[in-house]
Amino acid sequence: MYTPDKSPVLQPVTLGGLHLKNRIVMAPMTRSRSDDDGVPAHYAADYYSQRAGAGLIITEATNISAQARGYPRTPGIWCDTQVAAWKRITDAVHRQDGKIFLQLWHTGRMSHPDMQGGELPVAPSALKPAGQIRVHDGMKDFVIPRALEADEIGLIVEDYRRAAVNAQLAGFDGVEVHCANNYLLEQFIRDSTNHRTDQYGGALDNRLRFPLEVINAVIGVWGADRVGVRVSPITTTPGDTPLDSDTMNTYGTFLDKLSNLGLLYVHDIEGITQMSREESGGVTFEQLRKRFRGAYIANNQYTLALAELAVSQGNTDLVSLGRPFIANPDLVDRLRAGAPLAEAPKEYWYGGDATGYSDWPGMR
Repeated sequence: MYTPDKSPVLQPVTLGGLHLKNRIVMAPMTRSRSDDDGVPAHYAADYYSQRAGAGLIITEATNISAQARGYPRTPGIWCDTQVAAWKRITDAVHRQDGKIFLQLWHTGRMSHPDMQGGELPVAPSALKPAGQIRVHDGMKDFVIPRALEADEIGLIVEDYRRAAVNAQLAGFDGVEVHCANNYLLEQFIRDSTNHRTDQYGGALDNRLRFPLEVINAVIGVWGADRVGVRVSPITTTPGDTPLDSDTMNTYGTFLDKLSNLGLLYVHDIEGITQMSREESGGVTFEQLRKRFRGAYIANNQYTLALAELAVSQGNTDLVSLGRPFIANPDLVDRLRAGAPLAEAPKEYWYGGDATGYSDWPGMR
């Protein structure tokens, strides 16, 4: 008779050279508990180590530079103080026999002058996002960003390389390049957000050039077998329509190129985050998965049953879960026991202190 503890999703698995406790990945989740200098709070070590029952933890998105910031109280990885704070976190996770990757982030146009010392955010093209963004004193309208000069792009590639080096110094097991949710790298990929006419715009190969330069720089530090990339083919952020005119071709080509680099994994948001798994935007995720020879991590509203089905059908290797980890530090144990899951009120998702962050109890 089937019982959850026998689930193949909850059994050990090897990912490249990493031996993982199970196929459950803790997805990156912005929690906004760092200080204004991007230094993670001391209790972040408790938060992450409590969740080390996951096969792999991917940290909250982490700014590669001061310019990369888009939101208040998000962590960084560009200075020694930040590296030291992250080292306390990785040490705590490793004491629990956990594995942890750092997600590298640049928000691009998804920012505001209030987060940039009064300067305009940067982007591939001077196109204003729809809607508003949260800054230190509340919500404000997005602004028209400044289009990057071609000779500035190499400087950002170097910021990614330096951040990857710092992630090694901080004791991480690998890194994930955040190329999703309409942040800077995805802004270059999409033909709706990239109107450039130089070598970084126009034809698809040109639009993929900068993200691939970044990924290659990170591989140069870590090796391809310790680097993953997160993508969101049909994201609608920040508007309400898909951001590419030929999404399947764009992302099929991108995954072909990532596959040729020998990356450890691709981490794919299937559908629209926090909204729907049903939206496809002309994308067949099973076909995308076949374009990539490395491991595939599926994300978005997965349950244990759905994860088991996807694994059994060969549609994924691992499954990442986000919000269930907020109020369930021992989520994998609860899944194994078939125990009910706690739910965190939205007021605890972003900002605050240890309350609603690192003080959730385990099963009683």
